[in-house]
Amino acid sequence: MKNSVLSVDSVVGLTRFLWGAALFTLPITSFRYFPFLGEGTYVRPLALYPVGLLLLILFFQVTRKKASIPRAGTLIPLLGFVLIALAATGIGALLDPLPLRGQEYLGRVIRAWVTVVIGLSFFIAAVWMNRNEEDLRFSVRWLLAGFVMDILWSGVQSLAFYTPLLKKVTVTHWQRAFSMRELVKTNRVSGMAYEPAWLAGQIATVYLPWLFASLLTRLRVTRFKWLEIVLLGFAALLLLATFSRGGLLTAVGAAALTFLLVGRAELRASWHWFVRSSWFLRAGVAILLVGALAGAGLFLSQKGYITRLFSTRAESVSDFIIENSAGARAAYNYGGLGTYAENPITGVGLGASGFYIYDHLPDWALTTVPEIARQLSPENRLYPNPKNMYIRLLAETGLVGFFVFIAFLFSVLGDALQTLQSKTPIARYLGIAGLFSWFAVALYNTTQDSFATPNIWINFGILVGMTAFTSSIRAERSVSADEARGEESEEQG
Repeated sequence: MKNSVLSVDSVVGLTRFLWGAALFTLPITSFRYFPFLGEGTYVRPLALYPVGLLLLILFFQVTRKKASIPRAGTLIPLLGFVLIALAATGIGALLDPLPLRGQEYLGRVIRAWVTVVIGLSFFIAAVWMNRNEEDLRFSVRWLLAGFVMDILWSGVQSLAFYTPLLKKVTVTHWQRAFSMRELVKTNRVSGMAYEPAWLAGQIATVYLPWLFASLLTRLRVTRFKWLEIVLLGFAALLLLATFSRGGLLTAVGAAALTFLLVGRAELRASWHWFVRSSWFLRAGVAILLVGALAGAGLFLSQKGYITRLFSTRAESVSDFIIENSAGARAAYNYGGLGTYAENPITGVGLGASGFYIYDHLPDWALTTVPEIARQLSPENRLYPNPKNMYIRLLAETGLVGFFVFIAFLFSVLGDALQTLQSKTPIARYLGIAGLFSWFAVALYNTTQDSFATPNIWINFGILVGMTAFTSSIRAERSVSADEARGEESEEQG
């Protein structure tokens, strides 16, 4: 009996260690040391190693009936999407597209399904490892610990960019020890991610939701009451240092939408405090806010591709897009929509949209976008992708797969709204973070199209796991209450 208890304790301890390690290493998105991956594969999350070991242990626990699979309603549309994507892949094989630059249909399909498995691994692990308040606090602590590591490395990069204390070549050697990429030459902070836009996406979809929820609810999961507020400030600074237009829009958009839905009470309280304060304090707060906004604007104005958004001389929408360095992305979006138009119901198969994109590029992209001209060169080996998750879903899985995936997203949104209905502080904290994550991921998916990115799965998995566990407890209590009432009525009879 004692050995059995020790065995259970050791398994729980090992799974917690692996889950914490996965969350802590999440910032490293392009780990150098992955077997069987070519140089062109950039999505290489280091966290996949501990997540893989974690799922292996959990699988053996299920087969030995030492653990049970979580019952979450959100898993149903997700499973439905996987089955529809499998069917679309089979139908896509019948279309038999011509090979493109040495890439064949089967190879691209296998790569695409590997990314789906990677993404689902993060989601399932997050669902499994978050069943109560203690699990939630554990997960958020290790997420924030990883973010602290990211902040420190971003500080090292900033020293190399803006001071003579460190040479860029030295920091590049350090970064190449774990990353596929060297420092960005334009002095944009990328942290431990592959590029600045990836770091901005991480901050907006993974870390900001919990920090924003902590700000609104005043709930802290760390020992230091000031830490979440300090990290929130660093998150804002890092977003600015990435100079990522998509990341900034995602973060600001998600924060604004979340605040409008759940932050009205805090807004009223802040306004009442501001009105009742002394004129000196009100002036100080106003100066601080204006100064922060002005400073952020001046900092961002250092990059020309930011200021071009507001000083354009474009005469058409296409000219504006090209002038603001978004011509190639827009062209791929256009090509993805053209691919969708070929097979709108079933799509062309998961991972196969690249075989058709070049045939549907707009005319303006062929003559005015240098990046497209380079990629159309016979010497180029690039396999194109739609650059937008929603367009990719339409092109590769058709309307059916697209709407089932959207159903999964709205099921997650339902979990967040359901959690917000609870009156407990931890539930409101989870609900606000879940709602922020949902808005952020919904916006983020307009600029990326990889299923392997952990950003779009981690917070969703935490929310779904907590909601599923709470629902199962309610169901058990309801059954127990019904049985008790039945026994009572029998005794009275």
